[in-house]
Amino acid sequence: MVHHTMNNSKTSAPSASSKSKDMSVWNLEKRKGRERPHTAVTARAGRLALAALIVGSLAACAIDPQPYPQPAPVVGAPSDDGPLPPALQRGKSRWTPVRWAELPGWGQDNLHEAWNAWIKGCERPAPAGMPGQAALCTEVRQLSIGAPEAQRDWVVRRFQPYRVTEADGNLPQGLLTGYYEPILPASRTPTATHRTPLYGPPAGLGSGQKWFTRQEIDTLPAAQAALQGKAIAWLADPVDALVLQIQGSGRLNLNEADGAQRQVRVAFAGHNGHPYQSVGRWLLDQGAIREGSWDAIRAWVRANPGRVNDLLWSNPRTVFFKEVPLNALDAQFGPAGAQGVALTPGRSIAVDPQSIPYGTPVWLATQGAALNQQKLVMAQDTGGAIVGAVRADLFTGWGTWSDPAYTLAASLKQPLQLWVLWPRQGL
Repeated sequence: MVHHTMNNSKTSAPSASSKSKDMSVWNLEKRKGRERPHTAVTARAGRLALAALIVGSLAACAIDPQPYPQPAPVVGAPSDDGPLPPALQRGKSRWTPVRWAELPGWGQDNLHEAWNAWIKGCERPAPAGMPGQAALCTEVRQLSIGAPEAQRDWVVRRFQPYRVTEADGNLPQGLLTGYYEPILPASRTPTATHRTPLYGPPAGLGSGQKWFTRQEIDTLPAAQAALQGKAIAWLADPVDALVLQIQGSGRLNLNEADGAQRQVRVAFAGHNGHPYQSVGRWLLDQGAIREGSWDAIRAWVRANPGRVNDLLWSNPRTVFFKEVPLNALDAQFGPAGAQGVALTPGRSIAVDPQSIPYGTPVWLATQGAALNQQKLVMAQDTGGAIVGAVRADLFTGWGTWSDPAYTLAASLKQPLQLWVLWPRQGL
């Protein structure tokens, strides 16, 4: 997936009781394109994933704003009182071994909800340095129909938890945001209402090479000639098209030229090589809006229809897409993340791969206005703004602007703790 992030230092943070409609562009603009490649988006990036400014006071508070639930006793679990292994250095992070009893909420999660994500991760090569991946994945598949107690016992027996900290051992105030895959109405051909194209990559587009800017694509005959016949679909709202590009992927409810209707997925296929610039930041710097939310941006667009191009052209980057078949099975999962596997709502996260390698099981703990959870997730994606040892972007699913996947993704911006689960040696 693909995402972008905006510097929101000048925005006013909504209170903890703010409704989800006060959604920060900061969250919406943070994946790989998710541009997170989060890919799905994501994505960035592959359904609209996005981030909100939640409670300014949370950003200044300690990592644990309130006590987490204590781990539940695991009846019959292996003993956890033996000697701990040494700490591990992993690029930008340091992993410090801990007891299972130190994981907040351990024993209370429904691990089976994460099992599909784990099995999908087994389709890809093992994370660098992970021992015994083949045997572990065989056991993961066998336990897919296992009882919750059997799954939990297996995890405790086979894995050692490590607290993730900065490379120097300092414990940072982590940050959790969210992203999703948007669902948008579209037309296969331009109409009186659907006039904003989503393009496939032009011929000769080179990775890392600058092509025409967004403004030049809209205005120069040479750019338009190069994109002739490259339109995959047409949207009614240019801001929706921009959000889709920020996320890096999405689903289109497509009206075909023959009148048929079907849903397809579009995925990130490249960009024009120009730096991403936040349209929300552009409006904030002008004093045109007072908070970095998409509601505020859309209100400004409605009030200033003659300046929409100025807004869009403030971001020179354009993202190109490819159409991906979407069968009934594919529709039950998100787009492919950077690990190369389909993302699982609520159980796939984007991470900094220089801190946590793709395919690593991770215990996540967060408390805030949007979410209060301690659970097992899988590191399966990344994003341009997902940088640092204790930094994650939670894939929340797919939907329209009114669906829970969007509202949660757009409101997530809160403290985070992470523990990686690494296979024990010699088992």
